[in-house]
Amino acid sequence: MAHPERGWRPRMSTEKHGGDIVADVLSRHGIRHIFTLCGGHISPILTGARARGIDIIDVRHEASAVFAADAVARMTGVPGVAAVTAGPGVTNTLTAVKNAQLAQTPLLIFGGATATLLKGRGALQDIDQISLVKSAVKWATAVGTVPALGPTVHKALEIAQSGVPGPVFVEVPVDLLYPESIVKGWYISESGIENAKGLGAKALELYLKGHLYKQFHLPHVDLDLPELRLPRRNDVHDQIDQVVARLRRAERPALVVGNQTMVNCHDAASLADAVDKLGMPVWLGGAARGLLGRDSDIQFRHKRGRALKEADVVIVCGFPFDFRLKYGRAIGSKAFVVHANLAE
Repeated sequence: MAHPERGWRPRMSTEKHGGDIVADVLSRHGIRHIFTLCGGHISPILTGARARGIDIIDVRHEASAVFAADAVARMTGVPGVAAVTAGPGVTNTLTAVKNAQLAQTPLLIFGGATATLLKGRGALQDIDQISLVKSAVKWATAVGTVPALGPTVHKALEIAQSGVPGPVFVEVPVDLLYPESIVKGWYISESGIENAKGLGAKALELYLKGHLYKQFHLPHVDLDLPELRLPRRNDVHDQIDQVVARLRRAERPALVVGNQTMVNCHDAASLADAVDKLGMPVWLGGAARGLLGRDSDIQFRHKRGRALKEADVVIVCGFPFDFRLKYGRAIGSKAFVVHANLAE
């Protein structure tokens, strides 16, 4: 059987297809842009999205598509979406995907894939994409049937935004994206069973019909979707009272604000107001840089290391104890330390 990108050029019918299902879910989640480098594996997603008013922005390298989606997510608070073709289209995204993981940016990356019948048989641009990307994303999955498309995309967007945000990867085989009538015609034409007469041809015809029914009509039973845990709301009132008491006695307090405080960019104004009201010396890092504008009286851009060593109370918000804080050793051993961070 030939691959859709080699020798097979279907004319898109008016029948609703898998690309429409994907686009419907994206639209309901407020997605307004998809970044892509066009490829035959993913074309129905793009046509479905465009029909629903979602802007399709075509770039010249797949990494640029993911970087652009990352920027949109950071600036709008809505998950960024990129769609790339199979094989090299996916491999080209990896640096940008890993960057989004480290920046904790909610992204959804669609990776095209060969037809379900051809997986692992040496089809054009067919590689094990899930194994390749899974260490760089919160969740990676491959869709197996058309009825599973909508629930999978919905769950992927939830996972990208839950807990510590990050990128997710959804592999979508090309034969799940086109209308059933077109896929059926492709199967029949490419398998050479238009006028099946022999026993072998009849058996192949029966198998293909069963495969089509499974793809397009069976309910999405046993769908491999992880359960989302509700965020834990720990009772922190006693801890807050303790911090307030310490701050009132503090002589050399210091505040460090980082990426995770900006998970919801719409909270930036209220966060800036809260930091101003605290009135303590503050150092901003990552996505929090620029939070207080250019002329803040309490923001410092240098001497953070010395200040943290001499501070008697240090509050670190949304900033990991990584190399920038010397894995915690940047803070003086006698300081009272408050660390507020998303844990999962």
